Amino acid sequence: MVRVQPLILLPAWRRRVLLIALLCGFMVLLGRSIYLQGLHDDFLQRKGDARYSRTLVLPAHRGMILDRNGRPLAISTPVESVWASPPDVTINAEQLKSLAALLRMKPSELSRKLENSEREFVYLKRRMPPEEAAQVMRLGIPGIFLQREYRRFYPAADVTAHLIGFTGIDDTGQEGIELAYDQWLSGKPGSRRVIKDARGRIIEDLEAVKVPQDGRDLVLSIDHQIQYLAYRELERAVEQHKARAGAIVVMDAKTGEILAIANQPSYNPNNPVKIAGRSRNRAIVDIFEPGSTLKPFTAAAVLEAGTFQPDSKLDTGNGTFTIGSATIHDAHPAGVLDVAQVIQKSSNVGAAKMALSLEPHVLWGMFNQLGFGAPVHVGFPGEASGRLRPWQRWRPIEQATMAYGHGISLTLLQLVRAYSVFANGGELKPVSLLKVNEAPIGQHVLSARTANAVKDMLELVVQPGGTAPRAQVMGYRVAGKTGTAHKLVDGVYAEDRYMSSFVGMAPASNPRLIIGVMIDEPSNGQYYGGAVAAPVFSAVMREALRMLAVPQDAPTTNVVIPPETPEVKEVV
Repeated sequence: MVRVQPLILLPAWRRRVLLIALLCGFMVLLGRSIYLQGLHDDFLQRKGDARYSRTLVLPAHRGMILDRNGRPLAISTPVESVWASPPDVTINAEQLKSLAALLRMKPSELSRKLENSEREFVYLKRRMPPEEAAQVMRLGIPGIFLQREYRRFYPAADVTAHLIGFTGIDDTGQEGIELAYDQWLSGKPGSRRVIKDARGRIIEDLEAVKVPQDGRDLVLSIDHQIQYLAYRELERAVEQHKARAGAIVVMDAKTGEILAIANQPSYNPNNPVKIAGRSRNRAIVDIFEPGSTLKPFTAAAVLEAGTFQPDSKLDTGNGTFTIGSATIHDAHPAGVLDVAQVIQKSSNVGAAKMALSLEPHVLWGMFNQLGFGAPVHVGFPGEASGRLRPWQRWRPIEQATMAYGHGISLTLLQLVRAYSVFANGGELKPVSLLKVNEAPIGQHVLSARTANAVKDMLELVVQPGGTAPRAQVMGYRVAGKTGTAHKLVDGVYAEDRYMSSFVGMAPASNPRLIIGVMIDEPSNGQYYGGAVAAPVFSAVMREALRMLAVPQDAPTTNVVIPPETPEVKEVV
C-alpha cells in the first residue's frame, strides 16, 4: 500500500515574499531588455557589426611625378596586403605552414599574430605582388583577406633619388619632393561598408561607396636626360678623385628652372635601406664656404659703387697682405693686376683690397640682395639658409676674407642662383623645381653694365692664363669661376682637406645654362677647382647644350689648352 505524503503548505508570508522576488527578477530582466534593445542598442549593434560588418578602405592612387617632358620619375603600381581577423581564423597545422611559407615568415611568428583574438584586424604581409597574394587566397583559410594598396616605383632609381625622395610603407612621403608635395600627390582614400560571411565573401553592401580622390600629378622642371648626364659625370669625378662627396646643379638661366640636381654618394629609393648619410640633397641642405667663386660678387660690388673700374690697378705685391695679426696669401705672387686680372688669376690679396675699399654695409648689402643668408624658397624639406653675419660685427680681417669666400656659408643652389645676375644683365632670377610656363620676372641687383663687365672677366678665367681652361666647351664661349677652399673642421681650417668648386655659364654671349659643381675632399692628388670641378662642368655643359639645340657662339676650334701652359693655382 502506497502511502501519500501530506502536502506541506508554505506560510502565507513566505509565499508573498517568493512571489515578490520573482516579480522583481522579472522586472529587472524586462528593464535590462528594454535598455539594451531600445535605449542602448548601439552596444549590441557594435558587437554584431564586429562579427560580420567591415569597412573597406579604398586607397587613392598617388599622383605621378614627371619630368618636364612627361617622362615618369615616380609612379604607383598596385599591390596586395594580406590581413586577418584573428577571431574568425580557422587554420590547421598544414595550412599554417603553407601560409607562413607564402608570406616568408616563421610559422611561430605567424601563429603569434593569429592567436591575438582581442584584435579584429592585423596585417600579415604588406605590399605583396598580386600573383603571390592570389596564392594565399587559394589556401581557402577563413578569416584571411586581401586589401588593395599601391607601391611607389622610381624608374630612374639612384639618378633622381636625392630630389624625388621616397614614400613609406603607408605610401606617404618620407624624403624630397615626395615629402614636400605629399598632400598634392596623395589624394584622399575612399571607403565601402559591407557584410562578409566567415569565408570573407561580401554578401551585402551596407552603405554607398565613398569614391577615393586620386592624387594629382606633379610636373618638375627636371630634364631626365640632363639629369642622367649630370649624375654620370659627377659620379665619375667623385670616383676618379676619391672624393668624400659631390653635388651638381644645372639651371636654366632664362627661367630659373632647375634642369638637373644630383649628389654623390646616392642610394636606391626602390629599396631605401642603410641610407644613413646618403639621403641628404647636399646641393640644397648642406652649406659650405664657397671660396673664390665669391670673388666675382666682390668685383661687382666695387664696380657698382664706382670705387674701381675693370681696368683699375691693384698692387698685390709679393702675394701677401697683412691686416692686424693676420696675413692673406696668394697661391703665387702676381704684382700689379687690374680688376679683371684679379678675377682671372684668382688673387686673394686683390679681392681683399677691393672689399676693404667699401663700407661694410655696402658689401653686406650686395651679398644680402643676392640671397645669401636666406633660403632660396624652392619648397624642399630641410633647405638651408646659409650664414651671412650682420655687417655691424665685421672686423676688417673678416670683411677682407669674406671677399674671397671665407667667413660666409651658403648652399650650391644659392651660389648657382646668384650667378644668374651675370647671365641676365643684373637680374636675379627666382628658382623653381617645378616646370614654369613663362620666364618669371626677377629682381634687379646690378646694373646691366656691371653684370656684363664681370661676365667678360669670367670669360678670361677659362682662357689660357686663367684658373679653369679645362672648363672650355667646343663651339661655345664659357664664363665661370673656380673655387678651392680649405674646409673648416672644428673651427679650424684643415691644411689637407679642400672643397673644390666651379660655377659657370654658356654660351657667354647669351647664357642659356648655369652649372655649379662642388667636389668635397678630393684626395687623389688633385684638389684645385680648375682641375677637379671644371672638367665636370665642361662635360655636362657640352652635352646639355647639344641636347637643347642651343646655337654655337664660337668656332669649333675655340678650345685651347696648351700642354706647356703651367696651371694657375688658387687656394684660400
